[in-house]
Amino acid sequence: MGVLLLGCLFTVSTSLPAQTNSSTTTTTSTHKKKSHKKVSSRRGQQKIDPQRAHDIQAALIREHYLTGKPSGIWDDPSQKAMQKYQADHGWQSKTTPDSRALIKLGLGPDHDHLLNPESAMTSAPPPPAKGAPPADPEKPRQ
Repeated sequence: MGVLLLGCLFTVSTSLPAQTNSSTTTTTSTHKKKSHKKVSSRRGQQKIDPQRAHDIQAALIREHYLTGKPSGIWDDPSQKAMQKYQADHGWQSKTTPDSRALIKLGLGPDHDHLLNPESAMTSAPPPPAKGAPPADPEKPRQ
């Protein structure tokens, strides 16, 4: 029993924290904050597809804003011609090509992918057929 008692006393004495003089012991942190650099990611289309550039150049040539033959390379003369076209129509000329300019040049969205292009609401509704009575918005259809 004496051995067991000594074992308990030994365990108790080692589990107590050692006292230290707090005025002489200092703890310093060596962790450094990691600097996170924000990676800028560009959004949207960055470069014009060569086929699209060719089509835009052909339209600008047709409208007499560009001379020569379409090359498919969106170069400085193409950029300047599009800026002039947009400015002449009263649109902004910093972001080129502008969607309004492309539509005006006949290069707007393609509706071939639609299953029912004749009934898709891609533009204003067609005028009523001749001889058809005008629709009364307050009267429900039967």
